Amino acid sequence: MRVQVIPFGVLKDWLGASATTVELPDGASVGELLERLRGSMQAGPAGPAGTTAEILSSIAVSVNAEYAQAKHVLHDGDEVGLLPPVSGGTGPARTGATRTANALEESSGGENVVVALTRERIDAEKTIAAAKSGEDGAVVVFDGIVRNHTRGRRTLHLDYEAYEEMALRQMRELGLKARERFGVRQVTMLHRLGRLQIGETSVLIVVASAHRSAAFEACRWLIDTLKQTVPIWKKETFADGAVWAPGDPFPKEIAIESGEAPHET
Repeated sequence: MRVQVIPFGVLKDWLGASATTVELPDGASVGELLERLRGSMQAGPAGPAGTTAEILSSIAVSVNAEYAQAKHVLHDGDEVGLLPPVSGGTGPARTGATRTANALEESSGGENVVVALTRERIDAEKTIAAAKSGEDGAVVVFDGIVRNHTRGRRTLHLDYEAYEEMALRQMRELGLKARERFGVRQVTMLHRLGRLQIGETSVLIVVASAHRSAAFEACRWLIDTLKQTVPIWKKETFADGAVWAPGDPFPKEIAIESGEAPHET
């Protein structure tokens, strides 16, 4: 059987930006695919291969835009994403609809959850106003903006990329979970893609609720969880070079642990 392998974030620099077709025996698992990739890199020329193979031991993997574990059995035609720890990236996303006009008008809504990816500037004032309702007693906003320095280096700009189909799905699931877990009325999450300049909004989260405590708690949970689980990557360009932003480790239930038996199916 054949599967399509798509690297994201820093893995694109080492494995190539395009999808790669890999042939595997019927019934092969995600773990066996990773073993095949590690072997091919370690057998290649000297350079970053060892580092890449090491990263493959701690990434997350998606199959058809859903997180999957090492024991997941693959099928012919599956699309496998190799996902380094999330936090932002560069270049056009391969999958999913591109958001280019008003993010709210093109977003996925319903059930008081609005999510969108956009390559246009985010209008925070308009988004906040749209989220309010007469039954709300509080609206809490997280407005993540591009700062002019990181780790002592002067930042020129940022570039974001996403596995768009999967990112939108994950964002929507987070919004629904936040409404159920914290009892808030409305959740709106917008994220920029492409190149961002200093001072521009990269991510905007708006939570509306009858009570402020629930809105505060939900907003904090949403941004913290988004930064750990939603497949969006960031490349930082500094005055003295560029680097993919390091992300926090994936939660245990998502990460492909190096200790998992890769050959089990």
